Amino acid sequence: MSSRPLAAPNPLDWPLTHGAVLFAVMALGVVALMGLAVPGGRHWWSRRLPCSVVLAAALTALLQIVVDDWWQPFPEELPLQVTAWIGVGILALVLAVARLLPPAPGRRRVRLGVVLATVLVLLMSSDQVNGFFEQYPSTRVLLDSWFGRAHPLAAAPVSDTLAAPPGEALAEVWHRPADLPVKGTVSSAPIPGAKSGFKARDAFVYLPPAYQAAPRPLLPVLVLMAGQPGTPSDWVNSGRLAELLDSFAGRHDGLAPIVLVVDQIGSAWGNPLCMDSRIAKSQTYLAEDVPDWIRTHLQTATGRGSLAIGGMSLGGTCSLQLAVNAPQVYGAFLDISGQQEPTLGSHGKTVKATFGGDEAAFEAVDPMHLMASRRFPETAGAFVVGEADRKYGPQQRRVYAAAVEAGMKATFTAVPGGHDWKAFQGGLDQNLPWLSRQLGLIR
Repeated sequence: MSSRPLAAPNPLDWPLTHGAVLFAVMALGVVALMGLAVPGGRHWWSRRLPCSVVLAAALTALLQIVVDDWWQPFPEELPLQVTAWIGVGILALVLAVARLLPPAPGRRRVRLGVVLATVLVLLMSSDQVNGFFEQYPSTRVLLDSWFGRAHPLAAAPVSDTLAAPPGEALAEVWHRPADLPVKGTVSSAPIPGAKSGFKARDAFVYLPPAYQAAPRPLLPVLVLMAGQPGTPSDWVNSGRLAELLDSFAGRHDGLAPIVLVVDQIGSAWGNPLCMDSRIAKSQTYLAEDVPDWIRTHLQTATGRGSLAIGGMSLGGTCSLQLAVNAPQVYGAFLDISGQQEPTLGSHGKTVKATFGGDEAAFEAVDPMHLMASRRFPETAGAFVVGEADRKYGPQQRRVYAAAVEAGMKATFTAVPGGHDWKAFQGGLDQNLPWLSRQLGLIR
């Protein structure tokens, strides 16, 4: 993932995940943690400090057990590095309590120093966790994620359109007008679950510069999904969606796929697994409600050859699920760092929650079982994984091999990064040309 240099005139654009800011926060945090660990009163070395360290370690271990083994809000376990940095933050809080409780020194200056040091350590811990996932590459992205608001979609239909003739790519018949805008637009729009009853959060729509031209070229559509926990805005902010698509459009006379970032989970912590089950009818939402909305609200190319689905992490798993469960809808898919099978943390828990323990019902929609029993010669799929992703790398390779055996026109790419936004963004960026060829946009 590229970031603007530290010399950028606006401090909001200074990178948070590498470089001077990261090292400065680290230095201040280490000094602050050492300050919290200095003698804080009677029996500090013999009782309070050792007890604080043991308590912080126990709380960190308990947190990992609660999250990974009991609550299981994520499809994957907390990475050890992330848990360690969370533990550093917990240690700072425990040390602060030990310093502030009687008979620790009670002077106001000391108390303020303890609070400031704790804040600095928590800032360091948060920045390191952010650096692991590359979720917020800059302060601007962080603020946009929290407070940014997209304008509602306002894309009126036009009577003058341009379609690609049979056997030709749209780029071969498209001529860029002189007054075409340089950048596309990003808007928000609700997509109701008219058939599924699924309650989704607002989607985001990227319309490339060519969509604003006359005649309007009938562009293909990429339905894109984020991970879990997550929100559609993750692709807009952390994924720098508009920046990637504007760059692609700049190299192709304003042409780029329309991208619709949809909500396949319903809430930050939800996970209906993109299937129709006891949890929700998420598959119907993605296979029927979303395409219906596209047809009624946008002017696009039509047919499965002009509609692709993709995503990262859970969204990548979902893209493969829809490709094999609704191949009549999506002709291509992009699976970035997806899983080998839909999961709520364990196979048994997943089958019980979705189909009441009915293994046959689960296997009827599980991609690996479907690809073992059916062939998909008319489906194109791209599998992507971060080079440092030790967990999902092997899973992606197994799924890719199964796709090839099922007759798919499949590709596999390893990109820099791990299970993070460096890999997610890079996976989309590197595969935009491939997707555009599959969708008939370019040759």
